[in-house]
Amino acid sequence: MTSQTTDGALRVVLAEDSVLLREGLLRLLADSGFDVVQACGEAETFLRAVEVHRPDLVIVDVRMPPTFTDEGIRAALVVRRQFPDIAVLVLSQYVEENYATELVAGRSRGVGYLLKDRVADVGDFVDSLRRVAAGGTALDPEVVQQLLSRAHQRDPLARLTPRESEVLALMAEGRSNTAIAAALRVGEGAVEKHVSSIFTKLDLPPAAQDHRRVLAVLRWLGHDTSTTEF
Repeated sequence: MTSQTTDGALRVVLAEDSVLLREGLLRLLADSGFDVVQACGEAETFLRAVEVHRPDLVIVDVRMPPTFTDEGIRAALVVRRQFPDIAVLVLSQYVEENYATELVAGRSRGVGYLLKDRVADVGDFVDSLRRVAAGGTALDPEVVQQLLSRAHQRDPLARLTPRESEVLALMAEGRSNTAIAAALRVGEGAVEKHVSSIFTKLDLPPAAQDHRRVLAVLRWLGHDTSTTEF
């Protein structure tokens, strides 16, 4: 991802139109060691700030002025296309399925989509920010479920067992094998076997482990990954 400040703090541009939430996030980020180089209340200012500051991470609301429909997430997609090294985390009250799918499929490293009302633990939220900034993923389970529901309508993964589907859903949230094992209350070895079986059933030949995980998630979401760059 992009470079950090000399003291190691991750540089952030924040886009949130609610003054109260924006100020709360500013305080939280500062207290957690992030360097918020600019906070914006609308999408155009946000895009200019990204161009000027080239931060490590952007945090963007979906619905912003002037129409309060999709300005924020469309701006996030612009950042993904124009500045692929900048990590993007969408923080919203809503799941915009089409945009969420495009956000994840376009470049699956350094991306997150969390729902405001479901962020219940500050520590988990900060960990998600750092994971996304480091090139990982952080997807709210409800976001994953809605995307998976769309994928299931096309039935692309009929070969997976119910347990393998659970494992893949947790992979889509950005969880490691250790975290998946804890969530499912099984041994890490069992998770490794499930992951290996998923790769086999999705016709993903041996390659860099992280890349196959990303490809598996994208396959699960029903996208053609043959031209995806990693």
